[in-house]
Amino acid sequence: MFEFLRLKYARNLISYAGAVVTSVSSILFLFVFFLELFGFHTNPYTGIVAFLILPGFFIVGLTGIPLGMLYERRRRLSGRGTDKGVWPSLDLNDPNSRRATFFVAVMTFVNIVIVSLAGYRGLEYMDSVPFCGQLCHTVMDPEFAAYQDGPHSRVKCVGCHIGPGAPWFVRSKLSGVRQVFAVMAGSYSRPIPSPVHNLRPARDTCEQCHWPDKFHGDATDTIREFAQDATSTQSVTTLRLHVGSGGERSGVATGIHWHVSPANRIEYVATDETRQVIPYVRLTDASGNVREYTVEGVSQDELARGERRPMDCVDCHNRPTHPFSASAEKAVDAAMAYDQISPKLPWIKREAVAALKASYPSREAAFEAIAKRLEEFYRTQHADVHAAERDAVDRAVRTTQALYGRNVFPTMNVTWGTHPNNIGHTDSPGCFRCHDDDHKTKDGQVIRQDCDLCHTIE
Repeated sequence: MFEFLRLKYARNLISYAGAVVTSVSSILFLFVFFLELFGFHTNPYTGIVAFLILPGFFIVGLTGIPLGMLYERRRRLSGRGTDKGVWPSLDLNDPNSRRATFFVAVMTFVNIVIVSLAGYRGLEYMDSVPFCGQLCHTVMDPEFAAYQDGPHSRVKCVGCHIGPGAPWFVRSKLSGVRQVFAVMAGSYSRPIPSPVHNLRPARDTCEQCHWPDKFHGDATDTIREFAQDATSTQSVTTLRLHVGSGGERSGVATGIHWHVSPANRIEYVATDETRQVIPYVRLTDASGNVREYTVEGVSQDELARGERRPMDCVDCHNRPTHPFSASAEKAVDAAMAYDQISPKLPWIKREAVAALKASYPSREAAFEAIAKRLEEFYRTQHADVHAAERDAVDRAVRTTQALYGRNVFPTMNVTWGTHPNNIGHTDSPGCFRCHDDDHKTKDGQVIRQDCDLCHTIE
């Protein structure tokens, strides 16, 4: 008789507990799976329970059933049971054996389907934006807010942080385990440090979509700034940026993208964690000629202790997906340029900037104080404007609150200028980290600080 599979040995607490855990977790998993399949839930915490925790319980329970059966058989072999624990025999001519075999086959198939669904959906969920940005809410709040408002908000986080292929997926998940423990222990950095030092090279990620050779010629950028006077006087600067090309197709690298040309290999040494201090640059050209540029006074020991890396896209585009305004002034300028804050309101630039730069104990307190400050200013000092331009004042209040909520996160110590942006050189060193006339070769050649190399002001 096929008595082993007729649950003869499954009548023990271990197997019973395993069966209960497996049944409950499988039912809950399938319930949430179909809820999500038809779009009835979007909570990231539901996802981690359904697709990571419940499958774990399912496998543990499933493993417990045969372990309990083996335990029961050993117990009977030792003489504590009612039989000697004889191994079952399989006889498909016997109806009971056939039924038991069919039952085991069906349940095995069901288990394989559930485990496969859980494994696939678990991996897919770990690659999702809610998992990356919303699961550890406090920690990732600044980065997730910037991501949602950034130029890559329709690109999944893993597209840039992991890229294609299994090796980097495994590396990222192992790193994620360490980060989970840091969150649980409250030992994570505030703010999250940047740059990410173990980020995959840009050629494997960014250049899956952005190919430096396809960006050529010049691009025009119009910068609008407003004075902090009664009329918020506007000044306009037009930059013609010499974007150029990487030169892979044409063979000639030009403009800003000369730096990432396959014909050139640029390496540098940064002596600080944020890569803002770069005292050494090495250029190897297409002919194999090498030039080394060093800032006077830096020692070989400092260079040896620094971080040496080949230059790639993220050395200039260091905030491509998580941009923050460099200052309250820049944030208000951008909002006024798009008429989100009306320049017609008197002294609005001054008042909005002052409201944004004040110190607040929390975001909620900031929103309340910003609204109170702007409302009182126009109600008490410009009552006519407050009455005639009520909608503009309300919009200015909402926009100023949104600017604060988008750029300042007190719990993570993120405020204006916390994360330097290396595009340009007005708010952080940027280009001038190397282009400063101080990086020199032994024969006196310098990395020039020539404005016309990268742009023309019109």
